[in-house]
Amino acid sequence: MDMTVGNLFPKLFAFAVPLALSGVLQLLFNAVDLVVIGNFSSTRVVSLAAVSSNNSLINLFVNVAIGVSLGVNVVMAQAIGEGNKEKAERTVHTAMLLSFFIGIAIMLIGTIGARQFLVWMKANPDVIDKAYTYLFIYFFGAPANIVYNFGAALLRAKGDTRRPLVFLTVAGLLNVGLNLILVIFAKMDVAGVAVATIASQYVSAGLILYALVREKGELHLSFKKLRIHKQELARIVRIGLPSGILSSFFSIANIIIQSAMNSFSAAEIAGNATGISIESFVYTSMNAVAGTASTFSGQNYGAGKYKRIKKVMWDCVLIEVILGIALGALFLALRFRLASLYTTDEEVIRVAGERMTVILPFYFVCGVVEVLVGCMRGMNYSVLPTAASFLSVCAYRIVWVFTAFRIRRTMFVLWLSYPISWIINFFIDGVMIFFVYRAVRKKKERLGEGGESLRADE
Repeated sequence: MDMTVGNLFPKLFAFAVPLALSGVLQLLFNAVDLVVIGNFSSTRVVSLAAVSSNNSLINLFVNVAIGVSLGVNVVMAQAIGEGNKEKAERTVHTAMLLSFFIGIAIMLIGTIGARQFLVWMKANPDVIDKAYTYLFIYFFGAPANIVYNFGAALLRAKGDTRRPLVFLTVAGLLNVGLNLILVIFAKMDVAGVAVATIASQYVSAGLILYALVREKGELHLSFKKLRIHKQELARIVRIGLPSGILSSFFSIANIIIQSAMNSFSAAEIAGNATGISIESFVYTSMNAVAGTASTFSGQNYGAGKYKRIKKVMWDCVLIEVILGIALGALFLALRFRLASLYTTDEEVIRVAGERMTVILPFYFVCGVVEVLVGCMRGMNYSVLPTAASFLSVCAYRIVWVFTAFRIRRTMFVLWLSYPISWIINFFIDGVMIFFVYRAVRKKKERLGEGGESLRADE
C-alpha cells in the first residue's frame, strides 16, 4: 500500500480494519482464558483473580518491547516512503535479531523473579500461589510474543495488516482448543491456561517468520543476514524506546493501582480485572486507528509530504471520536451481560459493571490522545509526547493513589484516576502537536523542498 498518494480515507479504512480485528481477536482469545477459568475451574473466583491480576505485571515487561516495535514500524515506513530498499533491508534484519534478544531477556527476568514481583505487589494470600504458577509458565512464551510483534510491525509498515490477522486467527483457535482440553478435561487449572497461551504464541511467531522468509523485496528475511546495524538500531531505539519506556511507566502506575486493588476481596479483584478485559476491546479498536496514524505519518514523512500528515491526523481523530463514543455506549449498555460471560458470581459481575460505568464514557479521549502521539512519532518526535504522558498520566495516577485513595479507600476513587489523566493528557498533547508540526514545516522551509536534505539534518 502506497500511503503517500491517492484518496486517503479508503486507505486508512483498509489498513485500520484488519489491524483492529487483529487486536480484537487477540483479546477474544485472551478473554477465553478468563471465561474458561472462571466457569470450569474448581476454584473459579480465586483462579480468575490469579490469572487476571497478572496483567499489569506482564505488561510492565512486554509493553516495553512492544513500544520498541513501534519504532521498528516507523523506521520501516519511513524507509519505504523514501524508496530506500537498502535501509529497509537493514531494518528487517536488525529488528528481528533485536526482538530475539529482548524476548530472551524478558523470559529470564520474568521466570526468575515471578514470585518476588507478586510479593512486591502485595498479592492477595488466597491468590498468590496460583498467580505465580500462571506467571512462571507465561514468561516462557515471551520470545515468541516479541518476535511476532516485531515481525507484524514490519509487515504493517508496508500496509500489510491482513496476514498478521490470519496468523493471529490460527494461533488463537489453537489457544481456545488447548484451553478447553487442558482446563476442562486435564484439570490443569491456571497452568493449563498458561500452557495454551504460550503454545499459541509460538505458532504465531513461527507463521510471521515464515512470511518474512518468503517475502520478496525489501522485507525479505534471511537468517544468514541477521545482524545489528548500528544506524538502524539507533533510529529504532530513538523512536521506539521512549514509547516503550512510557508503556513501562504506565504499567508501573497500573501496578501501584493493582497493589491498592489487592487490598480488596478476591471477588472485587476479579470484578475489576473482568471490567478491564471487556474495556480492552474498545481500547484495542481505537488503538488500531492510532497505529494507522503512526504508520501513515511515517510513510508520508519519509516522502516529504507534510500536508498529508495533517490530513491523516484529522481523519484519524474524527474516526477515533465516532468509534470511541459508539463502542463506549454499546459496551456500557451491555456491561452486565458481558461480565456474566466471564463468571456467574454476582459480586464479580457487579464490580465489573460499576468499573465500566466510570471508564467507558471517556475512552474516546484516550483514543484521540493516541492518534496525536502516533502522528508525532511518525514525524520522528517521540520523546516530547512520552514526557507529557509520563507527567499527566503515570505520575498523576501514582500521586492519586497516595493522596486521594488514602483519604477515601474505595475502588471508585481508583477508577476515577483514569478519565482525569486522559483529559489532562489530551490538552497537553493537543498543544504539543501544533508546535511539532510547525517545527517540521519550518525545517523543511529552511532546508528546501528536498526530503533527503531534511532527513539528513535529523
